[in-house]
Amino acid sequence: MAADYKQILSNIRKRIYAPIYLLHGEEDYYIDLISDAIENEVLNEMEKEFNLSVLYGRDVNAQTIVDYAKRYPMMASHQVVIVKEAQEIRNLDDLQTYAANPLPSTLLVLCHKHKKYDKRKVLAKNIDSKGILFESSRLYEDKIPAWITAQVEAAGYTISDKACNMMASFLGNDLSKINNELSKLYINLPKGSQINEKIVESNIGISKDYNIFELQNALARRDVLKANQIAAYFAANPRENPIVKNVILLYTFFSKVLVIQAMAGKPDQEVNAIAGLTPYSGQNHRLAARNYTLAKTAEIISLLREYDLKAKGVDISSFSTDDGELLKELIYRIMH
Repeated sequence: MAADYKQILSNIRKRIYAPIYLLHGEEDYYIDLISDAIENEVLNEMEKEFNLSVLYGRDVNAQTIVDYAKRYPMMASHQVVIVKEAQEIRNLDDLQTYAANPLPSTLLVLCHKHKKYDKRKVLAKNIDSKGILFESSRLYEDKIPAWITAQVEAAGYTISDKACNMMASFLGNDLSKINNELSKLYINLPKGSQINEKIVESNIGISKDYNIFELQNALARRDVLKANQIAAYFAANPRENPIVKNVILLYTFFSKVLVIQAMAGKPDQEVNAIAGLTPYSGQNHRLAARNYTLAKTAEIISLLREYDLKAKGVDISSFSTDDGELLKELIYRIMH
């Protein structure tokens, strides 16, 4: 049975289990969230000693997993077998026979990370019929701010729009990394506190004045001096400010500016929905929409594609292969 992660977690808390789980997809966060819940909540500490087995795909084959899964629990209602990095099992498909008739007293959890498992295969169909087939998909960049806000509120805190967008811009769509950084912030904050940009700057290693968020602001204002200062800072610190990541974030920013310009005259709520904007982030995008013509924005998007290729070494016609120099050149061409 296919299910969302909230329903799976809810069932685990209610002690409603499936005999076999296939957790697969490109987003590791939800796979870890579900497998950790099963590992930590199904058995008590005494039961774990005899009834919890954690295996790794590189060390086992399908038959080994079946041998573990067919054991009966000792002094417990269930045993748990968790297979991490299941994508490394060469003959994973051979589990299809066991998956057609899994042992009810075993919770077999297959953690297939970094890519989807082919749901057309017999193993996936058998698991979908007898257990839980869960696909963990990556969130699009424009969904990250809303995800951060929801996580923070669920933990009993609030977060300002600017702080939220700074985290989204700096950390990208790696949910595990974002969650880890949020957990660090909670340690020194009383419940109910608001996470603002100053807290984010001082605790997550984002420079107050030199970060991608401030670069977007400078470009939106057409502040040549500030944009060049940030570009120079990025060039001097390429490890913390990789050009490929920054080009992607600028591409996302100006793509939304293009939507605003193309939908000129439409209600803000409608434009925000199409562009994937929050009320706060929309202010900067609208400023950019006023300061650049539609034709210039289209040119900027073309430039960003060009420099993405140059940064990856695809465009051998480029005069420079240095990331810092490429970024300075790109900023100059955006601003002029």
